[in-house]
Amino acid sequence: ALAADKDSIKKQVDDIVVAIDGGKKAEDFMAAAHNKPYYVFIMEQGGMLLVHPSLAGQSLKEKAEPVYNECSKATADGTWVKYEWKGKEKNTYVRKTKDGLIVGSGY
Repeated sequence: ALAADKDSIKKQVDDIVVAIDGGKKAEDFMAAAHNKPYYVFIMEQGGMLLVHPSLAGQSLKEKAEPVYNECSKATADGTWVKYEWKGKEKNTYVRKTKDGLIVGSGY
């Protein structure tokens, strides 16, 4: 992805983390799961996906533990992680809210 894309992915995630830290709920961002081209997911620390285009209500830990393990590296400041999903390398920016939810988006 281009640097501009990485910046827009990071901004999208950062804005959602700030909003959740400010009192919004994960469910307020259901529409962001369908953002094109970079959808957003929001997950509890244990792996339950609260917001995702196709896996909301399911456990990422049960569905794809290696992906869960990478996304769990999220920090309060945000970090980029890499993993393989359906045979493709993914680069995802993940950041934790102050309550420990993990918000992510990538390419």
